[in-house]
Amino acid sequence: MTNTKQLGFWMCLALVIGNMIGSGVFLLPASLAPYGLNSVMGWVLTAIGSLLLASVFSVLSRAFPNEHGPYAYTRLAFGDLIGFIVAWGYWVAVWVGNAAVATASVSYLSNLMPWIATMPGASTAVTLGFVWLFTAINLRGARETGAVQILTTALKLLPLLAVAGLGVFLFATSDTRLNTAALQQHTFTWDAVTASATLTLWAFLGLESAAVATEKVINPERNIPLATLWGTLIAALVYVVSCTVVILLIPSEQLASSNAPFADAVSIFWGTGAGHWLALFAAISGLGALGGWILVQGEMPYQMAKAGVFPKAFAKTNTRGAPVVGLLVSGVLLSAVVLLNGGKSMVQIFTFLLLISTSATLVMYLLCSLAALWLHAKGRLPLKGSVVVFVVISVMAAVYALWALLGAGKEAILWGFLLLGCAVPVYYAMRWHHQKQNL
Repeated sequence: MTNTKQLGFWMCLALVIGNMIGSGVFLLPASLAPYGLNSVMGWVLTAIGSLLLASVFSVLSRAFPNEHGPYAYTRLAFGDLIGFIVAWGYWVAVWVGNAAVATASVSYLSNLMPWIATMPGASTAVTLGFVWLFTAINLRGARETGAVQILTTALKLLPLLAVAGLGVFLFATSDTRLNTAALQQHTFTWDAVTASATLTLWAFLGLESAAVATEKVINPERNIPLATLWGTLIAALVYVVSCTVVILLIPSEQLASSNAPFADAVSIFWGTGAGHWLALFAAISGLGALGGWILVQGEMPYQMAKAGVFPKAFAKTNTRGAPVVGLLVSGVLLSAVVLLNGGKSMVQIFTFLLLISTSATLVMYLLCSLAALWLHAKGRLPLKGSVVVFVVISVMAAVYALWALLGAGKEAILWGFLLLGCAVPVYYAMRWHHQKQNL
């Protein structure tokens, strides 16, 4: 059987960056336009919170290199039930969120191939085609997925780095097209910063990707912490600089109505044709993220099955070490969400599911931060650095996750907890079935 440990440092780094930088960042400047330069502070605040969370995951992955990410960390700290609830919520959040990533990526392609948008059913068919293409790639093993991640991550960074580099050049040359005067004239308000920080959070989900794929990682005690921290830092820098440049180049009124903020920004200097190229890179960005997230959505039920809290069939792998049942079942569920989103009447429901997805992920972040503190208090989390620094970082990460969760809104929180609550009867049903088999 092929060795399951197929992801080295660079593939892990590409997985983290690739899963974080999807298609959403290319539209976020338009969503953030009403908040003006407050959104820059929102980006910075979210980046700091994400780096705190990345630090927590780095400590946990270094201390437990052979455990399987959020599920294992929360199970070790709080028991099987809490671990299962976290894993269940995260798994559902991933395949629901993947539907958004796939749909948005195909919408960018329609800029280059209009028939995708005009031909009835074409958009849904193309989206499903990419879902199963990347599922097939994942079935060939983690190395193939890692290779695709390295390629797509390199490609997706090009337009963002180009915009960031353009901004640095304009600052250095004091170009008048860059509205730097707005920096001194703008009034910052905490409410606007909070609202924009909540929106930017979607762009940082995925920082835990390397930890989830522990079993596929070579030398996990070294590569996972490094990939998690460096991946989050690189993504944060790219986000903050490139999006700030877009905000300073395009007036907020124009930006708010833009369907392609980055394309509008580069067209000022390189012509409207640049918009088509950027649409292509945005599609590549989203599709690359889709491939990485499909790996994650197959790993979660696989890990639960290995722990005996999910059907045994999910623990089966093929000769390349890929969790076949987990990938196929998750692919079917993802396809169902895509089909539900195929009709315009389902758009609001689909958007609502994304809010639930984000809430469930934030609960996972919160519980992992608390798990790190609890495991350390019980003497089960060895540390290489300062205890005080670890405690401060973990507490701040937990506070950030809680603050971001509350920012998602009451309705999303209630439905998010309902989603997590559905895990309880499933857990006890699986435990009863497992006990019955052992009689």
